Order: sequence, then structure tokens, then C-alpha cells
Amino acid sequence: MITPRRSRRPIVALLTDFGSDDTFVGQMKGILLGILPEAAIVDLTHQVPAHNVRAGALALETAMDAFPPGTLFLCVVDPGVGSTRLPIVVQASKNLFVAPDNGLLTPVLRRVDAVARAISHPLLRRDRVSATFHGRDLFAVAAGMLGRGFPFARAGQVVPTPILLHLPEPGISRGEIRGEIVAIDRFGNAASNIVWSHLQQWAAPGRTPEQPATGDGIETVLENASVRCLDIDFGPIQRHYAEVAPGEPIALINSAGRLEIAVNQGSATDRGIHIGDAVRVGAATVACAARRRPSPT
Repeated sequence: MITPRRSRRPIVALLTDFGSDDTFVGQMKGILLGILPEAAIVDLTHQVPAHNVRAGALALETAMDAFPPGTLFLCVVDPGVGSTRLPIVVQASKNLFVAPDNGLLTPVLRRVDAVARAISHPLLRRDRVSATFHGRDLFAVAAGMLGRGFPFARAGQVVPTPILLHLPEPGISRGEIRGEIVAIDRFGNAASNIVWSHLQQWAAPGRTPEQPATGDGIETVLENASVRCLDIDFGPIQRHYAEVAPGEPIALINSAGRLEIAVNQGSATDRGIHIGDAVRVGAATVACAARRRPSPT
């Protein structure tokens, strides 16, 4: 077990769809550092596809548990900026998350201890707020003030029903799992909505224990699963990429705990894989057809 060293520097983790070509991210950091100069700012990513709230939520899901308690997450993927959508701050797992209330914080809000409040206190925004840049004039100010110790309870009223995205759930029937690709990283590795508990339920119906790192329980799933997508056989579930030769397709459980299809030292997208394509897991070869759909935002 890693024992973190105590630090007085507050950590602020940024996630946006702003990219790096413009000054938007820099302006947000300027506001943050003006309020909280001792902040350790971590850029999770600024390459979320423009306006794609679901992609931002999935990116946050992969990263948020890598940070120590007390981290403040500032997340801005905000196609409804300036509209009636609420700015919110969520307290969960001893961390704070500042974002628009548009589903971006869905993986946080699903946690049992999550509490959402509207950001309405006047001290949590600039005197003049641009209708098109709440990331700078509202969210960055709120994050800085909360990082300085502004009480969460004073941010605003509790939001009892914050917006949640409908993230597709896989189906399990007739001895197979039917899921779909939900995210693709820069390497062309395609993550599905099938997670470890679904695989265990398929391998041992009625039993969904926590994933063991090694030993009893994992071999049953790995040895008996056969993964297909777009009529491509990705084989059984492996533990790491090098278990197949370079250029060969592979299925494995990625670092976020999702079933992933990939090509060792290559790209699944070069095989025609897209977000929304159907993935099927079974003990024998099964057919798999593409399900093209626009990526929801």
C-alpha cells in the first residue's frame, strides 16, 4: 500500500474540451492561480471531443480514482453555456467536482455519498460573467474559492436531481454478453461498456464478486470468453498486449476495468471499429454486426 506524503498544496485537476490551440485553458489557470496561487494544477485532458459530454464523463471516470482525497476537479464540457443549465459543485469520496449540470459528472453522481449543490453564492463568480465563457468567469472562480476553504455548504442550495447521462448497459442472456464500444483512446484501443462484474456474471451466473488481481475466479473468465466485433475475432480475454504478436487483434481488461478490444502495437480503428459498434462475448463464435449511431452529447 502506498502511503501518500502530506502536502499543503491543494490539487486542482482540469478536464475540458477546449484543446490547446486557443487561450481558454490558460485563462482558466490564470483565474485559478490568482485566487489559489499555491495550487498544483494537473491537466487531465483538454482533448475531449468538442461538446461531447458523454466522452468527458467517461474520461473523468477513468481518472478520478487516481487522485488523493481532497482533490478538486474542475470539469468543463459545456455546450449549454449561458443557458438555464445550472453550475454545480459535487462532494463525493472526499473530493469536490465543479462542472455544469449536464451529465458530465454522471460517474461521480452515481456514488452513494455524492451531494450536489448549485453554485449560486456571489463570491463564487466574477463580477462580470461572460455568457460564453463560464469556464473562466464562474467555474474557475468557484474552484479557486472552494480550494481556499470556502464552505461547500454555502455554495448554494442542494440539487436533489442532478442530470445523469444514460450510459448504455450491456445485456446478458443465452450465455453471451452484448455490449458496445463507448470510447476510443489515442492508440486506437476501443473500450466497451462491459466491465468485470458483467464477465463474472456471465461466467458464474448469480455471482458478482470484486475482481481479484490474480488467482481463483479470474481464470474461468479468461479461458472461456471469446470476443468479437465487426465479425473480427479478438479471441479470449488476455492480461496484457504482448500476449499476442504485433499487429494481431486482442481483447483484455483495461486499466479502467472495461473490456477493451485492441491491436497489439496497432489500432483497432484501422480495422474499422467505431464508437457504437456492437461487441459480443460468448463461449463460442457468435455473429457481430456494427450498430452505427451518433455519439450522444
